[in-house]
Amino acid sequence: MKNNMKNSLSKTLLAVGIASVSTMTQAGSFGLIEQSASGQGSAYAGASALGEDASTVYFNPAAMTRLSGSQIVVAAHAILPDAKFTNNGSTDALGGTLPGPNSTTGDLAFVPNFYYTTELSNEVYLGLGVNVPYGLSTEYDNGWVGRYHALRSEISSVNINPSIAWKATDKVSIGFGISIQYMQLELTNNIDSFGVCAQLDPAAGAGCVGAGLTPALGVASQDSSVKLDGDSTEIGWNTGILIDVDDNSRIGISYRSAIKHEVSGNATYNLDPRLQPFADGATAASGFNILQTTSLKASAELPETFSFSYVGDINDKWTALFDWTWTGWSSLDTITILQAGGVPGQEPTLDLAYSNTNRYSIGVNFKPGNKWIYRGGLAFDETPIRSPEQTTARIPGNDRKWLSLGVGYAPSASWSFDLGYSHLFISDTTIDSNTGSSSSGATLKGTYESSVDILSAQANFNF
Repeated sequence: MKNNMKNSLSKTLLAVGIASVSTMTQAGSFGLIEQSASGQGSAYAGASALGEDASTVYFNPAAMTRLSGSQIVVAAHAILPDAKFTNNGSTDALGGTLPGPNSTTGDLAFVPNFYYTTELSNEVYLGLGVNVPYGLSTEYDNGWVGRYHALRSEISSVNINPSIAWKATDKVSIGFGISIQYMQLELTNNIDSFGVCAQLDPAAGAGCVGAGLTPALGVASQDSSVKLDGDSTEIGWNTGILIDVDDNSRIGISYRSAIKHEVSGNATYNLDPRLQPFADGATAASGFNILQTTSLKASAELPETFSFSYVGDINDKWTALFDWTWTGWSSLDTITILQAGGVPGQEPTLDLAYSNTNRYSIGVNFKPGNKWIYRGGLAFDETPIRSPEQTTARIPGNDRKWLSLGVGYAPSASWSFDLGYSHLFISDTTIDSNTGSSSSGATLKGTYESSVDILSAQANFNF
């Protein structure tokens, strides 16, 4: 009986564990390119070669050699995502209809950036960037049909990036930086109390009915819940080269390393009082923590990136921009969750089979005089998600098409400001997945209609 119980309980732990990693596996969806308002206006085309302000610390530290004196840049981005879910036959563990209404998620988020650069002697430049490379906040309505997959998902990060650059020749500059990256996450979802209880009950559910639970799957009024939270601080690096092809064009090449985060935190369970005795009994009988508040650990390697940018002056007013960025999302192939006191050798894992992605952007800058600059850009951003079965309700996403516009104004030589706006057109997303569910074994089937609007502002101070 103990072995059978272990098998049953390991399935429970597997499903709950998967809920804890489903957001992390969508790193393509919560990775933020919004690192400057000046770049926002041109969809970040040419970002690794422009070197027009101190935000180049993030995009390519080598381009700091284009900045004279010292500069401080302070920027902020308002990001408003919108994702409307329409149910299309979601089912419970037995294939029956999963009850619950549709829901919309999309909380307004603010992303700050800070950069500082200074010119030293001997063609050496120093810089510091403080930014948010990853971020997410989604929250669904209580009781929605996908509540066993996701309710609240929040990820925040801070990246401190000291950098150095050297102008090696008249045409070649090189740069290097260290990234000290902190990440914090909180994920919640509901648990089908009767579905779990039936797994734990030696009487195959009869005891659960006797305890007062309604003998049906997906009864929202008796749902339990779990919250998983944790944090991690790790170190990575970035480097770049800037090559002046001639007086009117240049190429920027940059690389940012993968960072493997070792997340530690807690799994906190809030069980229906009628379910709690069955979880306690199973814990005592098996010797393992079953639906008990405990500590957790998880490893996730956030991907490396490689960028190639071109900037070419068409004439003294128009500049053409291009960027290609490759991201190695396949580093997030498999994630394992370790819960203290869990079943040895049966740790939950999730095989993501994520694909690497490409982002292409083109843009133009128009500078009619010394004070104004106008920007525009288009971009195509691939998703790392391979199929509806690997889509998660925590971050529904698909390929994105960017349309960006921006403007900059310099009232004097000592300061200037930039504004940028982007609308992201996102292809409709189909989900047909049970990989993000709790032990209910529910399958979420439906379609998301999504879009994102981003408004950015930036102030630049020269001294």
